[in-house]
Amino acid sequence: MTDGRRRFLTMLGVAAWAGPFARASAAAAPRVPVLVYHRFGATVADSMTVRETTFDAHLRVLRELRCTVVPLSDVVAWRRGELAQLPPRAVALTADDAHRSQAEVMAPMLRDTGWPVTLFVYPSAVSNASYAMTWEQLAALQATGRYRIESHTYWHPHLLRERRARSPADFERFATQQLVQSRDRLHERLGARPTLLAWPFGMTDDGLMALAASL
Repeated sequence: MTDGRRRFLTMLGVAAWAGPFARASAAAAPRVPVLVYHRFGATVADSMTVRETTFDAHLRVLRELRCTVVPLSDVVAWRRGELAQLPPRAVALTADDAHRSQAEVMAPMLRDTGWPVTLFVYPSAVSNASYAMTWEQLAALQATGRYRIESHTYWHPHLLRERRARSPADFERFATQQLVQSRDRLHERLGARPTLLAWPFGMTDDGLMALAASL
């Protein structure tokens, strides 16, 4: 087993299955790996880039493990107790930031799989930043029925840092604007209102969680 393959199996939480993947314990494991991607490329440009060859290897491992790729919304419903169970070896695929390579590299590599993907998007970059997808590209992905477009706030701020730098009232206005503008812009441009949120940098606190839930 190569080091890269072992790292990926460890990330999935199934490194112990490296022999007979069909063990009953594997099917019963009460965990669902959520794979988060950002950029894709022929070479590694930065720490957020996954090489095309590496991503292809990830997809081959998921097939070899006989994983079932499920929508992230199903994982959320399962965690909330709204869905009784998920398929054995369920895995969710997500990608953040609406990088162009998600449309130009990732989507073609996934085309024949039929697997669902959740994209977390901050709308200020879309059709504006050179690295980002256009609204037309996002709409085309959504039209396949396999890509769900969700919120990543409006322009990807570090919200805990912003909380420290602002008065409580100013921060609440700022955070509310980030959440509402993203929600409404995605709805306006794509026709579907987002129901999921990925926090920029993974940074949140109880107050932000309550605010997001209220919105």
